[in-house]
Amino acid sequence: MLAQWISAAYKEGYKYARREALITLGSAPLEVPEFRAVILGQLGEPRLIPAIEADISGPQSHSKALDADTAGALRDIHKRVAAAILFESSGGQRDKIAHLPELRFALGEPQTDTTSVDTAAITLESKAYFIRRIGSDGFQIRHQPTLRKVVNDRRASLDEKTEVVPTMRTLIRKEFERGASIPIVEFPEDSSAIQDSPRLTLILGDPDVEWTGAGSLRQQTAEWTKQRGTSPRLYPGSLVWCFKKPGRDLRDKVELLLAWKRVSREIAEGTLGAEFDRSDRAEIQTKLGDAEEAAKDEIWASYRFVVLADNAEQDGLRVIDLGAGHASAGETLSSRMITALKSQALLNESVGAGYIDRNWPPALQESGAWPLTSLRQSFLNGALTRMIDPDSVLRHKIVEFVSRGDFGLASGQKNGGYERIWYDELIAPEEVVFEPGVFLLKKNKAQALKVNAIASPIPESLTVSPPSPDDQARQGAFEGFESDSSTTLIPQTSTLRLTGTIPPELWNRLGTKLIPKLRSGDDLVARVDFSLNVSSQQAQSLEMELRQILDDLGLNSVQITRQ
Repeated sequence: MLAQWISAAYKEGYKYARREALITLGSAPLEVPEFRAVILGQLGEPRLIPAIEADISGPQSHSKALDADTAGALRDIHKRVAAAILFESSGGQRDKIAHLPELRFALGEPQTDTTSVDTAAITLESKAYFIRRIGSDGFQIRHQPTLRKVVNDRRASLDEKTEVVPTMRTLIRKEFERGASIPIVEFPEDSSAIQDSPRLTLILGDPDVEWTGAGSLRQQTAEWTKQRGTSPRLYPGSLVWCFKKPGRDLRDKVELLLAWKRVSREIAEGTLGAEFDRSDRAEIQTKLGDAEEAAKDEIWASYRFVVLADNAEQDGLRVIDLGAGHASAGETLSSRMITALKSQALLNESVGAGYIDRNWPPALQESGAWPLTSLRQSFLNGALTRMIDPDSVLRHKIVEFVSRGDFGLASGQKNGGYERIWYDELIAPEEVVFEPGVFLLKKNKAQALKVNAIASPIPESLTVSPPSPDDQARQGAFEGFESDSSTTLIPQTSTLRLTGTIPPELWNRLGTKLIPKLRSGDDLVARVDFSLNVSSQQAQSLEMELRQILDDLGLNSVQITRQ
């Protein structure tokens, strides 16, 4: 055995020009079956053969995989560290633990930094199946496998279609939906699954689909952005695609998570764990939590390509590489993408009157009227800047523009004019509707139409009824009022009164259609007159409930009579 060891060490030293001593613990030729059999026979532990094959000297061992990129003085450093751990943690040692100082002394040579020995030992332990960490600086090899081997065995038995892919999609869906500020469409199978909505929408690519920047995926994305089924989209700019980078990183993290979950379940059920140390079993929940965090972080790192419509590009698509993100960045995935769009001037929170005026379509310059349906569409078809929710923003801004006199609003086009025109006045948000008959007017157009509307004569069919006694009483309240130089004279007004019967199915619409319009006038008075039939047994209890409701609303002046 000694002669064989010296021969192998001399041959390796001559071949690789090693400057270490002739024989060290790390130079033991454990890959030779005869030598290994003698060593294990003297140690009295033949059950270590699987451990040596898997972690030290086998063709597919972990140390050999880690040494694939080592060279020079660090050549085969992981294999030498593993062999030293075998000898230091076996045999006649009292605690049977290989401590880092012992490994440094056993493997030290002129050109080897001692910190390299520490790093190699820690790295090897993180990959090995039979080498485990003992204390803060100790390592030990046993015939019993660690939980890491069990986890890898469970990982190898996972089913791709029924376990891995569904779990990947679930994790991706949950991470994107967490704190999402825009609608999300997950993993569409065809273009018809994506609605043509006038609101910014995030489309998630399937984890099996990898963005390479070219090929059939790019062509399909361009087609689905422009078409929904066989119909062209009205709002292609509302779609924001997010695709995964190439590689197996996300799949590997999810497989590891599933394997730890299965091991944790088996130990909880009592089918696994009797042959493992208590310290190994105690770390399961920590390992499981680390695997979950690693899977989440990999989702942030993998889904990094944002693709959206851009007419300036040759194929109509623009690609943004977000770079690798991290789940603990203090933001959500949707907000991360929105921030990236804003940073490249592809998305805005709001819009100003000057921007709309500068981008007024040349074909509509002469008419000075821009249909609101076309205006909204321009913000999501690539003609104008994107907005997350154009309906809400435009409704709010048009009310502001009209009240400030920047633009006008008109509805009901007829005979070269409009039935209703708003300009330089307050307007209810309910009047701003995205329908074909509603137009945004340029300032000069709105001024001209407003002047013509005021100067037009009163139609002969319009008659004013004499004031009622209530109107005379209200007008008499101003008699005897003396104004001084600071008093503004009250202009002559007309009183409109609405009377009639309203069917119950239209009651809810009064609050959205009629009442906002009535509030545009002054001195609005609303009265109610309800009448219903109930049985005599229910009348008293219903009356008490109605009085309580009126008291809660502060309407004590409303009278209730029973006949």
